[in-house]
Amino acid sequence: MLERNVETFIGCDSDYPDAGVVLFGAPFDSTTSFRPGARFGPAAIRHESFGLETYSPYQNKDLTDHCVFDSGDMELCFGSAEKALEDIEKRAAKILADGKIPFLIGGEHLVTLGSVRAVFKKYPGLHIIHFDAHADLRDDYLGAKLSHACVIRRCHGLVGDGRIHQFCIRSGDRTEFEFAREHTDFHPFSFEGLEECVENLKRSGAPVYLTVDLDCLDPSVFPGTGTPEAGGVGFNDLLGAIVRVCGANIVAADVNELAPMLDASGASTAVACKVVRELVLALCGD
Repeated sequence: MLERNVETFIGCDSDYPDAGVVLFGAPFDSTTSFRPGARFGPAAIRHESFGLETYSPYQNKDLTDHCVFDSGDMELCFGSAEKALEDIEKRAAKILADGKIPFLIGGEHLVTLGSVRAVFKKYPGLHIIHFDAHADLRDDYLGAKLSHACVIRRCHGLVGDGRIHQFCIRSGDRTEFEFAREHTDFHPFSFEGLEECVENLKRSGAPVYLTVDLDCLDPSVFPGTGTPEAGGVGFNDLLGAIVRVCGANIVAADVNELAPMLDASGASTAVACKVVRELVLALCGD
């Protein structure tokens, strides 16, 4: 059984056996290609969450009415991306085996692959909904196939064509956009098409993994990230999209790519905290 972290995300201090959703942090950014610092994201989100209320006026829900467990940050190997991913996969697999929803907080976006590997083994019919500024579909980045620039390509290698649904993408090289148009359900620049996508997934009952790279937000809203990209969505747009997606059969989720020291104002961390709160509550249901 996992033990509760000393400092938990606000309102997420239930006992492990009672919890339906389990948080765990992956403080890893060893493949970051521009500005490092995402390894400090999970701890910052947890610490700064106490600037929030447990109650969400957006959803009329309160974290204290649900059982959520925070197992804290993992200790990951910075010298080996594969070893870090193996450890993340083991933690997610443990949570899944205990009948709970794993909620991963990154860290750079590569950490998603470890969690997806575990979820895919339990749910081979898995679909992935991906919110991001970047396609993350490179086959390799400077020769490395394990990179935050390649994470969705590696996930595609697991789930195959038509089962990755990408939204808000506004950056990538030409080959990534060509690959997306041929192999993924691709919705660049916005959340247009999300409602139809979710309805189709609900009708099918397919298991869904939601991955939220916070740089899908415009950098005027969220500057504290390693690779900011102008032209993103707004905060309320993202919250609405998260609640809509959680109407589907979400079996696991993650939020990633906050680099708190890149925004000295603390505003980006505050945004990330609120996104995490809203996603946790949406996962908890009514």
